[in-house]
Amino acid sequence: MQALVYNGARDVVVTEVPDARIERPTDVLVRITTTNICGSDLHMYEGRTTMEPGRVLGHENLGEVVEIGSAVDRIKMGDMVCLPFNVACGHCKNCEAGLTGFCLTLNPGTAGAAYGFAGMGPFNGGQAELLRVPYGDFNCLRLPVDAKEKENDYVMLSDIFPTGWHCTELAGLRPGESAVVYGAGPIGLMAAYSALLKGASKVLVVDRHPDRLRLAEQIGAIAIDDSKASPVEQILNLTGGEGADRGCECVGYQAHDPQGHEHPNMTMNNLVRSVRPTGGIGVVGVFLPQDPGAPDDSTRRGEIPFDMGLFWFKGQKIGTGQANVKAYNRRLRNLIHTGRATPSFVISHELPLEQAPEGYRHFDARDEGWTKVVLHPDGRHR
Repeated sequence: MQALVYNGARDVVVTEVPDARIERPTDVLVRITTTNICGSDLHMYEGRTTMEPGRVLGHENLGEVVEIGSAVDRIKMGDMVCLPFNVACGHCKNCEAGLTGFCLTLNPGTAGAAYGFAGMGPFNGGQAELLRVPYGDFNCLRLPVDAKEKENDYVMLSDIFPTGWHCTELAGLRPGESAVVYGAGPIGLMAAYSALLKGASKVLVVDRHPDRLRLAEQIGAIAIDDSKASPVEQILNLTGGEGADRGCECVGYQAHDPQGHEHPNMTMNNLVRSVRPTGGIGVVGVFLPQDPGAPDDSTRRGEIPFDMGLFWFKGQKIGTGQANVKAYNRRLRNLIHTGRATPSFVISHELPLEQAPEGYRHFDARDEGWTKVVLHPDGRHR
C-alpha cells in the first residue's frame, strides 16, 4: 500500500509499504478515505520528538471497514467509521473509567497509545491506504448515513474537535463565562468553537497569523494579535481589568514570540496573567518529557520555568493532558449530524496522498492560507 513515511527531520515521503492487515481476532481493517495533517504531527516532522525513522504518520483518520477479525461482532463490513487518535483496549481500569487517552494495555510501560505518534506505542498511522484498528468494536465510531456527504466534518472527530472541547472541559468553562485561547491553529480554533457552542459570553483568541485570526473572527471570537501589543494587556483591557474566566493553552512547548524566538513557557505564564483569580486553565498543547531539539538541557528534559508564585497566589486551577476522544466523539458526532456543528470550517486544502509532503512543507512553514490540510488516499483533491 502507499503510505507517508517519516525518514527524519523535515523528510517525509509517500512510498510503498507492506499492507496493513488483520493481526488479532479483535482487529478491524479500514480503507482510509480521509486523513488529516495535525499540528502535533509537526513536532515529529521537525525532529522535535523521539519518532523512529520508517514509521507511518497520521492519527486523524476516517474510512470504510473492509475486513473484520473473527471476534468482531458490532462493526460490519462497509461501515464508515472515524477512529479516535487514542488507541485503547476498553477493559483496563483507565479505559473503564473513560480515560481512553491513558490506556494501560496497548503501550506497556506508560499510559496511552496512539496511531503514528512518538512514544505512543508501535501503531502505524493512517496517512496511508489502509489502517489496522486494534479492538475494533471499541475503537471504531460508526458514522450516520450522511458520512460521505459530511466526511470533512466527521474526520475532525478523530482528534481536533474532541481535543478542543476537552480543553474547555479542563478549564472548567460554564455557559456565560469568558474564555481566552492561546493559539489559533486547528486545535485552538476548535477550542474557541467549542467554547462558543457551549455558550461562552466572550471568546478571545491570541495568535499572530492573519489567516488564522480571520477564521477566529468568522466563528464569532475576538482576535488578539500578539505581534501588535502585549496579549495580556489586550485581554485585561477587554475584560475590565479582571482577566478571562477560563484559559485554553493550544500551542505547546514550541511556543515562539513574534520575533521568532522560542520560549516553551511563554503561553503558560501568559495564561496565568490572563486568567482571573480562581479561574481555570486547560492545557492541550503538547508538552513532552523529552525534546531532543530543545535549546538547553532543562527544556530537553521537558522542564519549563513556570510562574508558580502568581499561579498559587491567584488560586487558579490547571487541567492537562491529551483528550479522551471517546468521552466526547459520539455527542459531537450528533452535533454534526443535526447541523449544529461544522468543524470543517478550518480546512484550507484537500490533497491526494501523493501530495502529502507538499502539504507538510506548507503547513510547517505556516504559509498564508494553509490552516488545515486534509489528505485523501483515494486521490481526491481541491
